[in-house]
Amino acid sequence: MFLNLLLIFMIRLTSSVADEQPVFKGGQRSLTSFISSNLIYPDYSRDNCLQGTVYVSFKLNKLGRIYECEVKKGYGIDLDKVALRIVGLTTGKWMIPAGHDTTASIVLPVTFTLKDFKCEQRSKDDINAAISAYHARQGLTNAIFNFYDKKAAGSYAPSEEAGILALKAQLGYNEKFIGRLLKQGQRKLKQGDVESACEDFHIVRRLGSDKSAEFIREHCK
Repeated sequence: MFLNLLLIFMIRLTSSVADEQPVFKGGQRSLTSFISSNLIYPDYSRDNCLQGTVYVSFKLNKLGRIYECEVKKGYGIDLDKVALRIVGLTTGKWMIPAGHDTTASIVLPVTFTLKDFKCEQRSKDDINAAISAYHARQGLTNAIFNFYDKKAAGSYAPSEEAGILALKAQLGYNEKFIGRLLKQGQRKLKQGDVESACEDFHIVRRLGSDKSAEFIREHCK
Protein backbone atom coordinates (compact mmCIF):
# COMPACT_ATOMS: atom_id res chain seq x y z
CA MET A 1 0.00 0.00 0.00
CA PHE A 2 1.10 3.52 -0.50
CA LEU A 3 -0.25 6.89 0.40
CA ASN A 4 -1.21 9.11 -2.46
CA LEU A 5 -1.66 12.73 -1.55
CA LEU A 6 -3.55 14.74 -4.09
CA LEU A 7 -2.94 18.35 -3.19
CA ILE A 8 -4.76 21.05 -5.10
CA PHE A 9 -3.75 24.63 -4.52
CA MET A 10 -5.65 27.62 -5.84
CA ILE A 11 -5.28 31.23 -4.82
CA ARG A 12 -8.17 33.66 -4.68
CA LEU A 13 -7.34 37.29 -3.95
CA THR A 14 -9.70 40.15 -3.30
CA SER A 15 -7.54 42.20 -5.68
CA SER A 16 -8.86 42.33 -9.22
CA VAL A 17 -5.44 43.00 -10.75
CA ALA A 18 -3.97 39.67 -11.84
CA ASP A 19 -0.35 40.86 -11.98
CA GLU A 20 -0.52 42.06 -8.36
CA GLN A 21 -1.15 38.61 -6.95
CA PRO A 22 1.53 37.11 -4.68
CA VAL A 23 3.37 34.18 -6.25
CA PHE A 24 5.07 31.31 -4.47
CA LYS A 25 8.79 31.37 -5.18
CA GLY A 26 9.37 28.99 -8.07
CA GLY A 27 5.75 29.06 -9.15
CA GLN A 28 2.82 26.68 -8.80
CA ARG A 29 4.88 23.57 -9.41
CA SER A 30 7.28 24.50 -6.62
CA LEU A 31 4.36 25.16 -4.28
CA THR A 32 2.84 21.75 -5.01
CA SER A 33 6.22 20.06 -4.57
CA PHE A 34 6.89 21.90 -1.29
CA ILE A 35 3.53 20.92 0.19
CA SER A 36 3.76 17.31 -1.02
CA SER A 37 7.21 16.81 0.51
CA ASN A 38 6.33 18.40 3.85
CA LEU A 39 2.79 17.18 4.45
CA ILE A 40 2.31 14.47 7.08
CA TYR A 41 -1.08 12.79 6.71
CA PRO A 42 -2.59 12.55 10.20
CA ASP A 43 -2.99 9.09 11.69
CA TYR A 44 -6.66 9.27 12.66
CA SER A 45 -7.88 10.53 9.29
CA ARG A 46 -5.68 8.06 7.44
CA ASP A 47 -6.85 5.12 9.53
CA ASN A 48 -10.51 6.13 9.14
CA CYS A 49 -10.45 7.12 5.46
CA LEU A 50 -11.20 10.76 6.20
CA GLN A 51 -10.51 12.84 3.10
CA GLY A 52 -11.60 16.11 1.61
CA THR A 53 -10.69 19.74 1.11
CA VAL A 54 -9.78 22.17 3.87
CA TYR A 55 -9.90 25.85 2.95
CA VAL A 56 -7.24 27.92 4.70
CA SER A 57 -7.44 31.71 4.70
CA PHE A 58 -4.41 33.89 5.35
CA LYS A 59 -2.79 37.24 4.59
CA LEU A 60 0.72 38.12 3.46
CA ASN A 61 2.78 41.09 4.55
CA LYS A 62 5.30 42.88 2.33
CA LEU A 63 7.99 40.34 3.23
CA GLY A 64 5.83 37.42 2.15
CA ARG A 65 5.23 36.27 5.70
CA ILE A 66 1.86 34.82 6.67
CA TYR A 67 -0.41 36.31 9.32
CA GLU A 68 -4.03 35.83 10.37
CA CYS A 69 -3.98 32.22 9.17
CA GLU A 70 -7.17 30.30 9.92
CA VAL A 71 -9.39 27.52 8.62
CA LYS A 72 -12.12 29.07 6.52
CA LYS A 73 -13.93 25.80 5.94
CA GLY A 74 -12.93 22.41 7.27
CA TYR A 75 -14.10 19.34 9.15
CA GLY A 76 -13.17 20.10 12.74
CA ILE A 77 -10.74 17.17 12.80
CA ASP A 78 -7.00 16.61 12.45
CA LEU A 79 -7.07 17.44 8.73
CA ASP A 80 -7.77 21.06 9.66
CA LYS A 81 -4.72 21.25 11.90
CA VAL A 82 -2.47 19.70 9.25
CA ALA A 83 -3.74 22.11 6.58
CA LEU A 84 -3.01 25.07 8.87
CA ARG A 85 0.45 23.78 9.63
CA ILE A 86 1.40 23.13 6.02
CA VAL A 87 0.20 26.54 4.84
CA GLY A 88 2.12 28.13 7.73
CA LEU A 89 5.31 26.47 6.51
CA THR A 90 5.11 28.50 3.30
CA THR A 91 5.63 31.76 5.21
CA GLY A 92 8.48 33.83 3.77
CA LYS A 93 8.41 31.87 0.53
CA TRP A 94 6.13 34.23 -1.38
CA MET A 95 7.08 36.97 -3.84
CA ILE A 96 4.98 40.05 -3.13
CA PRO A 97 4.36 42.60 -5.90
CA ALA A 98 4.66 46.25 -4.95
CA GLY A 99 0.96 46.88 -5.46
CA HIS A 100 -0.29 43.99 -3.35
CA ASP A 101 -2.88 44.85 -0.71
CA THR A 102 -1.55 43.19 2.46
CA THR A 103 -5.04 43.27 3.99
CA ALA A 104 -6.41 41.07 1.20
CA SER A 105 -7.20 37.49 2.18
CA ILE A 106 -5.85 34.55 0.24
CA VAL A 107 -7.68 31.21 0.31
CA LEU A 108 -5.72 28.04 -0.27
CA PRO A 109 -7.81 24.86 -0.68
CA VAL A 110 -5.78 21.86 0.50
CA THR A 111 -7.28 18.59 -0.70
CA PHE A 112 -6.36 15.34 1.06
CA THR A 113 -6.91 12.11 -0.86
CA LEU A 114 -6.05 8.54 0.12
CA LYS A 115 -5.47 5.85 -2.48
CA ASP A 116 -5.09 2.08 -2.03
CA PHE A 117 -6.45 2.22 1.52
CA LYS A 118 -9.76 0.56 0.54
CA CYS A 119 -11.50 3.82 1.37
CA GLU A 120 -14.07 3.22 -1.35
CA GLN A 121 -15.64 0.67 1.00
CA ARG A 122 -16.45 3.38 3.56
CA SER A 123 -20.02 4.68 3.43
CA LYS A 124 -21.08 8.23 4.21
CA ASP A 125 -22.50 7.01 7.51
CA ASP A 126 -19.14 5.40 8.35
CA ILE A 127 -17.37 8.68 7.64
CA ASN A 128 -19.80 10.71 9.76
CA ALA A 129 -19.43 8.20 12.60
CA ALA A 130 -15.63 8.48 12.41
CA ILE A 131 -15.83 12.28 12.61
CA SER A 132 -18.13 12.07 15.65
CA ALA A 133 -15.80 9.51 17.25
CA TYR A 134 -12.88 11.88 16.71
CA HIS A 135 -14.54 14.55 18.85
CA ALA A 136 -15.43 12.03 21.57
CA ARG A 137 -11.84 10.79 21.48
CA GLN A 138 -10.57 14.33 22.08
CA GLY A 139 -12.53 14.53 25.32
CA LEU A 140 -11.09 11.23 26.54
CA THR A 141 -7.60 12.29 25.53
CA ASN A 142 -7.97 15.50 27.53
CA ALA A 143 -8.84 13.40 30.59
CA ILE A 144 -5.53 11.57 30.17
CA PHE A 145 -3.66 14.84 29.71
CA ASN A 146 -5.23 16.30 32.85
CA PHE A 147 -4.27 13.25 34.91
CA TYR A 148 -0.61 13.32 33.90
CA ASP A 149 -0.43 17.11 34.26
CA LYS A 150 -1.59 16.68 37.86
CA LYS A 151 0.80 13.78 38.39
CA ALA A 152 3.70 15.93 37.21
CA ALA A 153 2.61 18.62 39.66
CA GLY A 154 2.36 16.06 42.48
CA SER A 155 -1.35 16.59 43.04
CA TYR A 156 -2.90 13.49 41.50
CA ALA A 157 -4.95 10.64 42.91
CA PRO A 158 -2.95 7.37 42.55
CA SER A 159 -6.18 5.37 42.66
CA GLU A 160 -7.20 6.87 39.32
CA GLU A 161 -4.13 5.66 37.42
CA ALA A 162 -5.46 2.18 36.68
CA GLY A 163 -8.46 3.71 34.94
CA ILE A 164 -6.22 6.06 32.97
CA LEU A 165 -4.01 3.18 31.84
CA ALA A 166 -7.10 1.29 30.68
CA LEU A 167 -8.26 4.38 28.79
CA LYS A 168 -4.87 4.71 27.10
CA ALA A 169 -5.08 1.08 26.00
CA GLN A 170 -8.60 1.63 24.68
CA LEU A 171 -7.50 4.61 22.59
CA GLY A 172 -4.38 2.91 21.31
CA TYR A 173 -1.92 5.18 23.09
CA ASN A 174 0.69 2.45 23.39
CA GLU A 175 4.45 2.34 22.86
CA LYS A 176 4.00 1.99 19.10
CA PHE A 177 1.89 5.15 19.03
CA ILE A 178 4.47 6.99 21.17
CA GLY A 179 7.23 5.89 18.78
CA ARG A 180 5.33 7.19 15.74
CA LEU A 181 4.71 10.52 17.45
CA LEU A 182 8.39 10.91 18.33
CA LYS A 183 9.44 10.15 14.74
CA GLN A 184 6.83 12.61 13.48
CA GLY A 185 8.21 15.30 15.78
CA GLN A 186 11.75 14.62 14.59
CA ARG A 187 10.63 14.87 10.97
CA LYS A 188 9.03 18.23 11.72
CA LEU A 189 12.29 19.43 13.27
CA LYS A 190 14.07 18.62 10.01
CA GLN A 191 11.43 20.67 8.21
CA GLY A 192 12.22 23.61 10.48
CA ASP A 193 8.83 23.45 12.19
CA VAL A 194 9.96 23.55 15.82
CA GLU A 195 6.60 24.73 17.15
CA SER A 196 4.65 21.79 15.76
CA ALA A 197 7.41 19.33 16.67
CA CYS A 198 7.29 20.54 20.27
CA GLU A 199 3.52 20.03 20.28
CA ASP A 200 4.14 16.37 19.44
CA PHE A 201 6.84 16.04 22.10
CA HIS A 202 4.59 17.58 24.74
CA ILE A 203 1.75 15.22 23.76
CA VAL A 204 4.10 12.31 24.43
CA ARG A 205 4.88 13.80 27.85
CA ARG A 206 1.21 14.40 28.62
CA LEU A 207 0.46 10.77 27.78
CA GLY A 208 2.67 9.78 30.69
CA SER A 209 5.86 8.94 28.79
CA ASP A 210 9.30 10.39 29.49
CA LYS A 211 10.66 9.45 26.06
CA SER A 212 10.35 12.99 24.74
CA ALA A 213 12.07 14.64 27.72
CA GLU A 214 15.41 15.08 25.95
CA PHE A 215 13.78 16.55 22.84
CA ILE A 216 11.80 19.00 24.99
CA ARG A 217 14.93 20.11 26.86
CA GLU A 218 16.86 20.60 23.65
CA HIS A 219 14.26 22.16 21.36
CA CYS A 220 11.25 23.42 23.33
CA LYS A 221 11.09 26.45 25.57
